[in-house]
Amino acid sequence: MANVEAIRILIGVIGNVISFFLFTSPVPTFVKIIKQKSVGEFKSDPYIATLLNCAMWSFYGMPIVHPDSLLVITINGTGFFIELVYIAIFFTYSSGKNRRNIIIALLVEATLFAIVVFITLHFFHSTKDRSMIIGLLSIVFNIIMYASPLTVMKMVIKTQSVKYMPIALSLANFCNGIVWLIYALLKFDPYILIPNGLGTISGLVQLTLYGTYYQTTKWDEDDEKPKSDVQLSIGMAILTVRPDNRG
Repeated sequence: MANVEAIRILIGVIGNVISFFLFTSPVPTFVKIIKQKSVGEFKSDPYIATLLNCAMWSFYGMPIVHPDSLLVITINGTGFFIELVYIAIFFTYSSGKNRRNIIIALLVEATLFAIVVFITLHFFHSTKDRSMIIGLLSIVFNIIMYASPLTVMKMVIKTQSVKYMPIALSLANFCNGIVWLIYALLKFDPYILIPNGLGTISGLVQLTLYGTYYQTTKWDEDDEKPKSDVQLSIGMAILTVRPDNRG
């Protein structure tokens, strides 16, 4: 049993490393925003959505909700603060209207999260019940966020081009899903298992599409990047990774 727990911790640490890489992958986008002193066509919506998602998973990993989940807290807590930095940069370089929208969205999220925390702690008195309610809510948020990679995959099939679906992120998506899937199986946790099962399937489909349409991709064409958000929803924390989000 001790060996299983040690393996689980090791797998969780590996998952933290991969997830951190995915959280920091949009850094070039924000370097570009800072240099241009403008957000241009980039959108803050995915980062705001990821912020709430990280908050939910961090709460899920708390001892009062789901004991023995420190590694869930570490990566999602880290992701929460990384997303805050991204949003702060967006806020700094956005117009007045966009700033108001960001403030409203954050207030709505903060209110929703506060309500969830209050209800969970005051009406559910066992960690089993608390894990269930927060786990189910987190799964719902994750499934909603899977709409983004589905959009990208549809674009790949339609254009027969993988130019805007980076292989490194697709591979990291798949590996991240596998790692957290194993983590959930070692000490059975259906609320981590389900989203990461979906994340693994999503990553596998992305890799399959890459192999299928690599030969038909015209890499030398300088086409305008599609207007849709290029996001890869990732496993445990469902990290939304945006190589180049445009609105």
